[in-house]
Amino acid sequence: MSDDELIWRIAGGSGDGIDSTSQNFAKALMRSGLDIFTHRHYPSRIRGGHTYVEIRAADHEVQSRGDGYNFLLSLGDSFARNPQEEAFYGNEEIKPLSENLDELREGGIIVYDEGLISEEDVEAINLEERAEENNWHVFPIDLRSLAKEHGREVMRNTAGVGVTAALLDMELEHIENLMSDAMSDDILEANLEILHEAYEMTIEEYDFEHDLRAPEGTHETEQALLSGSNAIAYGAIDGGCRFISGYPMTPWTDVFTILSQNFPDMGGISEQVEDEIAAAALAVGASHAGVKAMSGSSGGGFALMSEPLGLAEMTETPLVLVESMRAGPSTGMPTKPEQGDLEFVLYTSQGDSSRVVFAPGTIEEAYEQTRLAFDIAWEYQIPTIIIYDQKLSGENTNVDVEFFDREPEPGLGTTLTEEELLEAAHDASGKFERFGYDDNEKNVSKRSLPGQKGGRYLATGNEHSPVGHISEDPDNRVYQMTRRIEKLDSIREELDEEHPSNQTYYGDETADYGIITWGSSHGAVAEAVERLNDDGHSVKGITVSDMMPFPEKEMTEFLESVDEAMVVEMNATAQFRGLIQKELGRFGEKLTSLLKYNGNPFEPAEVVEGYEVNVAEEEREPTAQVRIEPAAGD
Repeated sequence: MSDDELIWRIAGGSGDGIDSTSQNFAKALMRSGLDIFTHRHYPSRIRGGHTYVEIRAADHEVQSRGDGYNFLLSLGDSFARNPQEEAFYGNEEIKPLSENLDELREGGIIVYDEGLISEEDVEAINLEERAEENNWHVFPIDLRSLAKEHGREVMRNTAGVGVTAALLDMELEHIENLMSDAMSDDILEANLEILHEAYEMTIEEYDFEHDLRAPEGTHETEQALLSGSNAIAYGAIDGGCRFISGYPMTPWTDVFTILSQNFPDMGGISEQVEDEIAAAALAVGASHAGVKAMSGSSGGGFALMSEPLGLAEMTETPLVLVESMRAGPSTGMPTKPEQGDLEFVLYTSQGDSSRVVFAPGTIEEAYEQTRLAFDIAWEYQIPTIIIYDQKLSGENTNVDVEFFDREPEPGLGTTLTEEELLEAAHDASGKFERFGYDDNEKNVSKRSLPGQKGGRYLATGNEHSPVGHISEDPDNRVYQMTRRIEKLDSIREELDEEHPSNQTYYGDETADYGIITWGSSHGAVAEAVERLNDDGHSVKGITVSDMMPFPEKEMTEFLESVDEAMVVEMNATAQFRGLIQKELGRFGEKLTSLLKYNGNPFEPAEVVEGYEVNVAEEEREPTAQVRIEPAAGD
């Protein structure tokens, strides 16, 4: 983390408006010319429970959350549990202050709402002593009373933003404009009054002895603040998707909601159904009928989709599913990120099944790889899965608006027209040889749609003959099974030869040491590699997005070029390292692991330390809550 950046954390209780306030403040900072990256931490409760959002803002590109933070706005938890429950849960009102102190950087700023957080509670956590030890600058301000003077208590968030702006020497213009865009007229005036009063009161009543100021920057092009869920939804829309079915489950619900909100304006259909089995089955049926369809879920919900997924594989029905990982097993920690579902997504369903799996690591990749998922699914008639996690789902960063200025792709891939069906193979009864033995370029047999003249065939989950009749003939079984499996070889060949690589490379190309990661851990690892090289190490990195089919050629070249490599991932069992060793076993002795699974994503400093301890063989244990796994045979 550089000294010229702001990492602002707003903390309160679920239901206190923490998310909406942070969204607006992040947009205001972006409009002022800064690059933005946000991180959201929240409990699996509707009301109450400590939650915070962190905004990292700088005049240069930021790819991940930072190491700690330097400004805390603590509102307390106004939805805290009954004090009678404190014996088990502790004093929840104070937690948005007490549970955020360990990560506050030396010289940082604390603003807390003394209208909710009592002096007695502050004394109990030894804030004054800790502030002196860490040179923190503490500002107790009664935000609650200020809000009540102008309207409702929830407006204390606005008062807190006003105090923040004053302490950071920020102009209010961008905040005012954002509030005008986001708020209705009946509440706008009161919020503007509170904003200005808090701003002016802070300047008049407090002496500023801190050095922290808001960075200044400019953008040459128009920017949009987006999450990974936004990017997946927009990629689906531009990829031609016009049907989505699902059942709400954190964190997949964001994608489902965004598409459901947008589809009515573009002729699309959204269906919320009774469970995830129905959701996936409905999407399979919609695709069979001729529309680009999508479904998805998280963890246990996706487990219920295994049977419809197998049906789509057997009937060769194109389909895109999204699986948004969260900490498991079972219900686990529903609102915390983890990369623990990789093996599950790769291998779930019955028998030797085949699917394509992409794991985007950035907002841009989430958009591009979702579009690619639809292209591949409909060209090769194969289920394609986007696997991501709560981190990528909810974090926001600024993206150049022009990035999305590209043509949509509504086409249905290898679907025949009625004219083409006239020339296609049919059996003696007139049924279309949908799964025929001939004319299978790239192991794909052309498909028809219900209602097309000459396109009649049977779609069944049983093994089947060319026209879809149930068949247990050994020769037919071997042919059909082999053709379905070998689609992955054709897809890998296309990805290698006809598309830009989905893998991201960074660092010193000539380095002897490598760091490998996948999915949302990309930003922290990329920043860590940059720091290591700046500090005189020679390190290069790769973030892999192609989970299946595995990018054997690229990974072989990377691993052959290094003496050792550390695989960084957010799970306890080194699942991606296991995939690499399964596909490229001869490199097992080169691979070590840096694992984190405490419910929080990696910070760049943790990856740097992991490298120093692991690859550089420093004789000490990591100070971070991570685990190092040695190479095979060590």
